[in-house]
Amino acid sequence: MKILLPVDGSELSLHETRFALQLVRAGLQASFVLANVQEPASFYEIVTARDPELIEDAAQEAAQDLMAPSAHLLREAGVPYETAALSGDPVNAMLELIEISGCDMVVMGARALGPIRRLIESASVSRQLIDASPVPVLLVKPPVDVEADVA
Repeated sequence: MKILLPVDGSELSLHETRFALQLVRAGLQASFVLANVQEPASFYEIVTARDPELIEDAAQEAAQDLMAPSAHLLREAGVPYETAALSGDPVNAMLELIEISGCDMVVMGARALGPIRRLIESASVSRQLIDASPVPVLLVKPPVDVEADVA
């Protein structure tokens, strides 16, 4: 099974990576596609850049840096993975990656929101991906101690 694992380098995304590794330890045979989606360059950045490749290189480098902690956990566990540094709308980028990479499932973190914020932010990336994904999306709840800090 090939699993898309979107990460952003945060402690919550490391929690999600650890959860995915628990699935493997429990017997799931899986490889992973670590993904990080960077915002596209702004119009100002494009216009003022002397070399447009510098913008792309900086985005790729930032994405690799943000994926590094999760990649380290997967490498240490001996679990096969590949990385994908993307740019653009996160939902559309991940939907395209699911198709291109042949992913069978998505494992991603769910932010800890209180009931009011949950109503306001109903269009979160995770919610949109659940609605649009052609494959199952498993949301990993944050640890209890993080929920208290975010809610």
